Amino acid sequence: MTIDYQKTKVHLTKIFNNVLVIEEQALKNSKFKDVSIKEMHTLDAIGDNPRDRGATVSEIAGELMLTLSTITISLNRLERKGYVVRHRSASDKRVVYVSLTKKGMLLYRIHRKFYQAMVKRIVAGMDDANAEIMATGLAQLYKFLEDWKNGQE
Repeated sequence: MTIDYQKTKVHLTKIFNNVLVIEEQALKNSKFKDVSIKEMHTLDAIGDNPRDRGATVSEIAGELMLTLSTITISLNRLERKGYVVRHRSASDKRVVYVSLTKKGMLLYRIHRKFYQAMVKRIVAGMDDANAEIMATGLAQLYKFLEDWKNGQE
């Protein structure tokens, strides 16, 4: 198979930029206009954490590839705005867990629905074989980016 690498690069770049612009516009035009796109991604990292106890600050920083100090600043803002709450571990007082408040959970769910709608729109009209090919390609792209992030180019 022959791939037009320039066209693929343009598509990837435009997809990335368009998603960010659309997310920013959606936030600005909603009742959640006090949340930046970076703060939204922080809320996503907390909401995507499968543990009932919440996510640790280190887990959030690792997920977003940011320093602890950068995440702490973001969490301070989100806590002040009422989107997250912090609580200390009962067994180890040095560990701080972060959870979404009701307000934070509402925004997280709305954001998740945006992505669900986007995926439904992308696969609309695709047969199962083409949807599976797309899913495989996205999984390979994700693995490449994770490997790159971890220095395994």
